[in-house]
Amino acid sequence: MSSFGKIARRTFLFGTLAIAGGVAFGVYKLKQTPPNPLVAGDGEVTLNPFLLINADGIALIAPKAEMGQGVHTTWAALIAEELDVDLAQVRVLHGPPGKAYYNSALFGGALPFLDYKVGDFQEGMRHFVGDAAKLLSLQLTGGSTSMKDGFDRMREAGASARETLKEAAARRLGLPRADLRTENGMVIAPDGTTLSYIDLAPEAAGIDPPSVTLRPRSDWKILGKSTPRVDMVAKSTGTAEYGIDIRADRMRFATVRMNPRRSGMVSFDPSEALLMDGVEKIIDLGDGIAVVASNTWLAFQAAEAVTITWAEANYPADTAAQFDRIAAAFDTEANTVPRDDGDASIAVEGTEITAEYRIPFLAHATMEPMNATALFTGDALILWSPNQAPVMARDACAKVAGLAPEQVTVHTPLMGGGFGRRAEADFSILATRVAMDMPGVPVKVTWSREEDMTHDMYRPAAIARFRGVVRDGKALLLDGKIAAPSVSKQSGARLTGQEMPGPDRETVAGSFDQPYGIPNFRVAAYLSDLKVPVGFWRSVGNSMNGFFFDSFIDEMAHAAGRDPLDFRLDLIRAEHEPSAKLLETVAEMSDWYTPREAGTGYGVAFTYSFGTPVAEVIKVRDMGAGIAIENCWIACDPGVALDPSIIQAQMTGGAIYGLSAAVMGEITFTDGMADQRNFPDYDALRMHNTPKLDVKILENNRFIGGVGEPGTPPAAPALANALFNLTGIRARELPLIKSFDLIL
Repeated sequence: MSSFGKIARRTFLFGTLAIAGGVAFGVYKLKQTPPNPLVAGDGEVTLNPFLLINADGIALIAPKAEMGQGVHTTWAALIAEELDVDLAQVRVLHGPPGKAYYNSALFGGALPFLDYKVGDFQEGMRHFVGDAAKLLSLQLTGGSTSMKDGFDRMREAGASARETLKEAAARRLGLPRADLRTENGMVIAPDGTTLSYIDLAPEAAGIDPPSVTLRPRSDWKILGKSTPRVDMVAKSTGTAEYGIDIRADRMRFATVRMNPRRSGMVSFDPSEALLMDGVEKIIDLGDGIAVVASNTWLAFQAAEAVTITWAEANYPADTAAQFDRIAAAFDTEANTVPRDDGDASIAVEGTEITAEYRIPFLAHATMEPMNATALFTGDALILWSPNQAPVMARDACAKVAGLAPEQVTVHTPLMGGGFGRRAEADFSILATRVAMDMPGVPVKVTWSREEDMTHDMYRPAAIARFRGVVRDGKALLLDGKIAAPSVSKQSGARLTGQEMPGPDRETVAGSFDQPYGIPNFRVAAYLSDLKVPVGFWRSVGNSMNGFFFDSFIDEMAHAAGRDPLDFRLDLIRAEHEPSAKLLETVAEMSDWYTPREAGTGYGVAFTYSFGTPVAEVIKVRDMGAGIAIENCWIACDPGVALDPSIIQAQMTGGAIYGLSAAVMGEITFTDGMADQRNFPDYDALRMHNTPKLDVKILENNRFIGGVGEPGTPPAAPALANALFNLTGIRARELPLIKSFDLIL
């Protein structure tokens, strides 16, 4: 069962993280420090939430979920850099739910600024407003904000600990702190005397941390370099513990089967399933059932054996009718018009083009299906949930169980993918409901792949309509209208219990906020009332609008008779020089201006998202028996490259994720139910059809940006633009396999 090494198990299981014989450090830029969730027992010391030094060594108590993006490694590197320890000396433990672990970068990023125009004043406002996230206990891994959120905070925690430990050594040795130095977890005196951090920690616990100054980048020893991931050995040897690996004494195994039409249950007959040897119980959940058995596979089989009559869907039953509902949103008032430069309503002399684009619903399709383990005792609940939002999961499950939040303990193990899906609480709530029916017994509830796929919170289907005018090789007007169900409002209602009011800029993210100098530039969002459940999907609105917006920019370039890359460069250069440099870089990487072989096509795309501009060029080749995606060149600018290897991995992974969706990703509906139920129906690129990828990282952007999500948005338009270059066929609908003979 999950535990934090030798940290007191009894105290931890009752909802706190006890620190035995050690001291925790950290620094906040706050007017009021949130409560420290690391509660000490008798004879124990804790100062604040992030850095623990005790007899077992040095540990980072990380509030961010590790789902393959490398956040634990880079957060550990941020602390190790200032603490003067080797990265291998830092253990990483996921912290409990706590107000102190709020995500200030995510909250501050919601301010209505054009990111590429943000200066020092706006960035200061983001930091100031971001601190209000503590009022909501917004502990969330998402939005590519982990590095932006931890960049200063973790270095300050390391620097604070270092100087406090030096002060403890100075007092013991009777020397000025300034005469001491640190190296590899030791404080070193001028005469060579060494004192270990572990030895000094109890004395440091009684010292108020001194003011610290962060080291300049020129002094960095760890940051800025590629480092081995802290979880690499465990994941490579199969010893890493994911949510689906949790085991406990007397554990029972369960699964759920819920209405595939996402409404209620009329009746069910469990008689056949109850005859199966090893099936212990069938639980009526109201809108579905749970099966408890001696193993997970048996639970899966028994769930399928239950005869169930489902209620009808509360949304249009087929895909065509759903798109009709989305299109009807264009006849309503725009929810928001976040970009309205010049006058996009006027008649402008020149060549006018119009286009309509459509994209389907998409599933998250994480490799590890939804799961959670719960133990309900009547007056307490312990939950092992691979989740992205521990406070929200805790509070939602506490409400279901009739408990106070402090009676619920949440463990957050490693995750086999998240992509936004694990920010939801539904799988944790269902595990809680099953555990309540079996008090005193730990129950692991694992969803089948079919249940996971048909009960996803999908990326929304959407329609975009664009009008543009070009003259003398220049873009004079762009007017975009985008209609979709609102992810922000649906997810906000599920996560917080109330629908988010006001404008939904996320529906048009990746379109209105692009650094294009078009004199008449308008983008408007129209929200559909379609009830199909939608949620945050990797890069959220940018993933769909990257395709819409950049495809139309490409169409405008061809209508203007311009090279597509040069056309973009002319529009971007005066608006945002770092983005222009990216386009120049990706042109060099791909030999864009070199004469091309017959039977090949090149496409370029650009999207600024999550504080990071990314340009991609894709090369396709007609192989005779199909079209191959041969190369993908990526240039990105996250401002500060803390770990180039992780950035490269995230950019390539994001591109492959986006290309997989662009080529074949689609969720369709028949009779109110999703047609795609498993990977044979919802496939991804494999090794044989994944392009060769090349990444170059620039650092010209003014502030640090994200890397987990920005690689996805340009992938689909770059591929579609390359296919147009090869075939002359303009794709305005995804997936692309419907229009092209791509090699699968």
